[in-house]
Amino acid sequence: MDKKNIVIKIGGSLLFRRTMEIDSQKVEELCNVIKNKESYDSIVIVVGGGMIAREYIEFIRKHTKNESLADLLGIQVSRINAQLFVSYLKDLAYPLIPKTIEAFSVAHLSHRIIIMGGLQPGQSTTSVALEIAEYIQAEQVIILTDVEGIYNKDPNQFKDAKLLENINKTELSSIIFKETDETQASAGEYRIFDAVSLQILKRSNIKVHVGSGKDLSKFKDFWEGKVKRIGTLISG
Repeated sequence: MDKKNIVIKIGGSLLFRRTMEIDSQKVEELCNVIKNKESYDSIVIVVGGGMIAREYIEFIRKHTKNESLADLLGIQVSRINAQLFVSYLKDLAYPLIPKTIEAFSVAHLSHRIIIMGGLQPGQSTTSVALEIAEYIQAEQVIILTDVEGIYNKDPNQFKDAKLLENINKTELSSIIFKETDETQASAGEYRIFDAVSLQILKRSNIKVHVGSGKDLSKFKDFWEGKVKRIGTLISG
């Protein structure tokens, strides 16, 4: 039987309340769903930096105007966020946070759940998730964020934004670059996809689902095989 490998990208926005407190209940709920892993041979979780990372990044940007340094701070925070999942999953998780693809390749031999943050400046954690998915030949990537999926325009700015249940890679590129003239997000800027992640997505045959992590009932149904999709499905 073919092995089933999966990568889950968890947006940092899901891990903190507006008061900047860790949303412990959310971390626990996510872990309790994922650790029921009977259907998957390999599970990798990639965690974003969220609002805490952006606080650090804004301070560094203001006082140094050094985007690379700001990126490095964001990466470190994403790795600290990843450690929350390691601490809760205990022996189910690989104990170290891989900081390179080479370190990940060693961790992958453990057959435990691997949790990661960012890897290098200029690369979003979504790009990390897609790159890792390519490396382990994952069947699919699940991106959990604070919205229901991909919309035809920014749902935070436009009340008439429409959720797209299906979208191909060309249409996705058009929507992303229609929102901004920039092809690459600045350090700490939150976009589900940027130019790097789009390029990885285009060259791969990975099935990508983008859905909400606020209410985990849909993700739980997907994980347990009760439904075959959540949010927006990105296809070739």
